[in-house]
Amino acid sequence: MMQLIESTKEMFRDSRFLRKALMIACPVALQGMLNTVVNLVDTLMIGTMGATAIAAVGLANKFFFVFSLLVFGIVSGSGVLAAQFWGNGDLRSIRKVLGLSILLALTGALFFVVPALMSPQSVMRIFTTSHDSVELGSKYLKIAVLTYPFLAMTNVYVAILRAVNKVIFPVISSCIAIVINICLNYVLIFGKLGMPAMGVSGAAVATLIARIIEIVLILGYVYGKKLPVACGLRELFGWSGLFISQFFRTSAPVIANEFMWGLGTTMYSLAYGRMGDEAVAAITIATTIQDILVVLFQGLSAATAVILGNELGAGHLKRAEKYAVHFFILQFIATVGVAVVLIGIRWPIISLYNITPEVARNVSLCILIFAAYMPAKMFNYVNVVGVLRSGGDTRMCLFLDTSGVWFIGVPLAFLGALVWRLPIYTVYALVMTEEVYKAVLGYIRYRQKKWLRNLAAEGGGAGQGAEPKGLSKPGISCGQLRERIFLAI
Repeated sequence: MMQLIESTKEMFRDSRFLRKALMIACPVALQGMLNTVVNLVDTLMIGTMGATAIAAVGLANKFFFVFSLLVFGIVSGSGVLAAQFWGNGDLRSIRKVLGLSILLALTGALFFVVPALMSPQSVMRIFTTSHDSVELGSKYLKIAVLTYPFLAMTNVYVAILRAVNKVIFPVISSCIAIVINICLNYVLIFGKLGMPAMGVSGAAVATLIARIIEIVLILGYVYGKKLPVACGLRELFGWSGLFISQFFRTSAPVIANEFMWGLGTTMYSLAYGRMGDEAVAAITIATTIQDILVVLFQGLSAATAVILGNELGAGHLKRAEKYAVHFFILQFIATVGVAVVLIGIRWPIISLYNITPEVARNVSLCILIFAAYMPAKMFNYVNVVGVLRSGGDTRMCLFLDTSGVWFIGVPLAFLGALVWRLPIYTVYALVMTEEVYKAVLGYIRYRQKKWLRNLAAEGGGAGQGAEPKGLSKPGISCGQLRERIFLAI
């Protein structure tokens, strides 16, 4: 206990660490919160059409959820390498990471776009047996799926920009896209300003337009400002066999991790979908409300991965280990605060929805259960996504996430929903026990220190030591220069 108190005091005295952590975490969290607010506004607007409409769009978005996790796996793996290459001063390798990530993300998008366009009803029947939900969800899905390639490109560029400590503009572009999305939602869903009332299809069209604008803004920023990641096709796609091997050694387990975990959590939706539209509506609303505050931990995990990756890539293993402890302390403090706020705001937000008292009660209970499991879940955010991945311990992350979902969460979801026929909040409580399992094993793995690795040095990346043109000064190393630039932002 005394050691923990001393570590906490040391963290608050380390202004350099706090500044770097907040400069990355806050923009990432803000960006995530804004995206969550859009989802909240979407469900509020769509919710005026009743629980079936909420359930239909919520289930259609489970297909998007699986895709987004595939992309997240790609960008998480690439972000780990890019952060370490940045710490090592290897710009050419960062650009190659960007190119390979773009290719993988767009290829993955095609595997989702094609079946959703050809047979959206078949896709929807995976998630629910409700005829009304299938029909409404299909109308939404066949338009919304067109956003996937644009989202893939955006996420790749945002991940690489974060790795090189450029976190502000992605938030600005996201804000612009979100404002456009909300305005178009209002116009197209309800038929305002002379436009036809398109219902759930209007929400999908609004999202498509907003995503296109967002990627255009990101590319304009990268090439207009001539950032380190602005380069020609040859620099993006000139990969050696050694480089590809290094990329997939780090990234493949992350991609598999997110995809398998996503498939597992989609199985939860299959179980929920067979409990009726009201149960689906309750869990959809509950998770949307939770996500408003959970984005803080997404920011923390992103900051953890970037900062530890930079330190490990620069060979500062002891500092990386110290910063990992600091991030765990920040995570615990944030967990307590967020849990209290979440419990306090649940009813004012629930009251905004056009739902029955029974659905509202179930939403409230789901939120309380989530708050009870928050210490374990948020520790996993920072440890698995941040600490362990920063040093390339991606195989263990794969084991933790997939075993937790498939051996604990999925069996309990189907037993609770279909065999024991428990209420939605009880099924949700059973599913969340996987977080406790992951937290225990994840902590053991963290203590083993297998994540303390300099991947940039191990890989001997191409272009090592390359610096941004026009930035180098006599007597200043690449690492020192980046530090000065970073602190000046």
